[in-house]
Amino acid sequence: MFIGVAGNIGAGKTTLTRMLVDYYGWTPKYEAVTYNPYLEDYYKDIQRWSFNLEIYFLEQRFQDLMEISKSENVIIQDRTIFEGVYVFVANNYEQGNLSKRDFETYMRLFNLMMSMVKAPDLMIYLRSSVPHLVAQIQKRGRDYEQGMNLNYLQGLNEKYEKFINQDYKGHVLTIDVDDLDFEHRPEDFAMITGRIDSELFSLFG
Repeated sequence: MFIGVAGNIGAGKTTLTRMLVDYYGWTPKYEAVTYNPYLEDYYKDIQRWSFNLEIYFLEQRFQDLMEISKSENVIIQDRTIFEGVYVFVANNYEQGNLSKRDFETYMRLFNLMMSMVKAPDLMIYLRSSVPHLVAQIQKRGRDYEQGMNLNYLQGLNEKYEKFINQDYKGHVLTIDVDDLDFEHRPEDFAMITGRIDSELFSLFG
């Protein structure tokens, strides 16, 4: 079984993934932190290097999917390949950092890759408003995130909604997290696990 956790920056994906691993005994798959050979060039000339950068990320995430597909464990993944494509690459294209030709080539490659692996059995989507995201980002205190533009976060939120409601064809459990503190309130975490149990029972029970 393969479960994905999706959500904007600061929505709580990694925290929830870690807690679900502890609760269910699942095997986590976190985004690989590897050196991207295009990153330095990308920040010097975004339009020139966006396609190269995104192709490298795509290859890395596809490699993760290949490993997941071979595992006999229940895998839960913090951010999936689909967000990289339908949220972040789509945003790069909309901002004019990818040409139409490059974007269409990228999407053809992505669709070919997806014909070779399976999507998550369940995608858990953490929906959050921008004020909640900002509060969470400030709370965790990562220096490189503190100056994040509100319009950027709002734009990503809109792309997440389109991704979940239009682009993604798999089974989705949406959890509104604005009023939840599942890390510190056991009743909030119990509500989430109860909903997950119901979804998994409907899929496999």
